[in-house]
Amino acid sequence: MDNEGFELNTPREGKAEESLLMRLLFMILIYFMIQMAHAVLGLLTIIQFVIMLVNNKQPNEQLSDLGTTMGIWIAKAVRYQTAASEVKPWPWSDLD
Repeated sequence: MDNEGFELNTPREGKAEESLLMRLLFMILIYFMIQMAHAVLGLLTIIQFVIMLVNNKQPNEQLSDLGTTMGIWIAKAVRYQTAASEVKPWPWSDLD
């Protein structure tokens, strides 16, 4: 099988200094935080759609910005969950 273009030993972000048990606890906590974020995203989606219906198809800028911020957080959380990164998402690190 040809692995051209793929790095098999890609370095991960951050340092792996915590124990696996602590990582498991963080992974469980972050899993529930991701589930809450998905529920909030569903609510924001409905609110933004209603705003666009009433506001001549113009979205609310603040809700759009919040969606962008949530996307960044979810991406950072998924990277930690899948061990692509050792950097925990907010509130343990900056949101970026």
